[in-house]
Amino acid sequence: MFRLAVQKSVNGAFTAFYRAFHATAVADAKLTVQQLAEKVDLKGQNVLVRVDLNAPLAKDNVTVTDDTRLRAVVPTTKFLLDKGANVILASHYGRPKGEVIETGKNGRLNPVVKPLESLLGTSILKMNDCKGPEVEEAASKLTTGQVMLLENTRFYAGETKNDPELSAALGKLADYFVMDAFGTAHRAHSSTEGVTKHVKLAAAGFLMEKELQYLQGAVDDPKRPLMAIVGGAKVSTKIPVIESLLEKCDSILVGGGMIFTFYKALGYNIGASLVEEDMVDLATQLMKKAEAKGVPLILPTDVVLADAFDNDANSAIASVKEISGDWRGLDIGPDTIKLFQTEIEKAKTIIWNGPMGVFEMPNFAAGTNAVAQMLATATQEHGAITIIGGGDSVAAVNQAGLGDKVSHISTGGGASLELLEGKVLPGVAALTEV
Repeated sequence: MFRLAVQKSVNGAFTAFYRAFHATAVADAKLTVQQLAEKVDLKGQNVLVRVDLNAPLAKDNVTVTDDTRLRAVVPTTKFLLDKGANVILASHYGRPKGEVIETGKNGRLNPVVKPLESLLGTSILKMNDCKGPEVEEAASKLTTGQVMLLENTRFYAGETKNDPELSAALGKLADYFVMDAFGTAHRAHSSTEGVTKHVKLAAAGFLMEKELQYLQGAVDDPKRPLMAIVGGAKVSTKIPVIESLLEKCDSILVGGGMIFTFYKALGYNIGASLVEEDMVDLATQLMKKAEAKGVPLILPTDVVLADAFDNDANSAIASVKEISGDWRGLDIGPDTIKLFQTEIEKAKTIIWNGPMGVFEMPNFAAGTNAVAQMLATATQEHGAITIIGGGDSVAAVNQAGLGDKVSHISTGGGASLELLEGKVLPGVAALTEV
């Protein structure tokens, strides 16, 4: 999978949107790090900050190949350091499932230390654990403006089970907690939700606040017309999102492998294309619901076919009604790209989650790349608010070099989806109310 990214700079559209939705209900109801600093003199105080340091590594398991997530940590951390706080950073890394792993994508956080020190402009005290007497003693000896980094929280199986003992152990390290890992906010883990029960105040960091304002603002009070572009391989993961967006959107464009489940529901031959047989009835219901609500649910009219799941496979362009045999659809076709462009040009707020095809293969990336360019153009030339909210679509935008041309790139795929569905995120709900 490609990497998530955070937009480093913002444009005029972002500024207008940020101001317009600064009072968004979810974000506004919770304490922010700015408000925390106004309520409490943080000088010399320990502040535990939950961040996301899942930076990708090179094959040497040491070199960070993309520091995007590390850069996302900087604004909140520097703000707290400027206030004289001692910052204790906590993060998981990969999925070690309770096992201590020395190196690799599921291992220790050592590889991020030097890049993070460079970004923060200060040294970091790296611990070999995230709890226990040694960690507590080190935390108690921190002096004004120091940064401590705890070890991978998922070295303890209790992290993902929201273990009360681990939550309490983390809470012992600081009086205040800042949640700035939006990508994990949809999970009630010890370091995201449980720890809030063991501190005086729990606040949202700048990254978390920005995510809530953008995503919640986009669906609660958008600049209309509001469009959603939904792609990806499986319709099963996106049906709840589409159902929710039908209540809010003026139109929905659908792409990716999921389209063949819809075509199956329409009675089309889909050849060897991906299909979720157990989702066909739900796809039918979804189309009927969209029609009843008068919300256009726009499916591709043509696709790029291949005779194998391979970048070098033989390929052809066909109408969606002309798929047969062992051919499979791996991308949207040129007529669909033109159709989508016409629709996108009408929208003022656009949420995109999921690629249009198998964009990891260059020969089947045209549809995804075209949509990325359309959103960049909509933002830069038409003043549309464009929000990219899923891992692969985020990767596509960045791969095309357009990350700074859209309004907002979300750092949380699953969290973004659940917020768009209207769900309450545990990592947000647990923060102190104002």
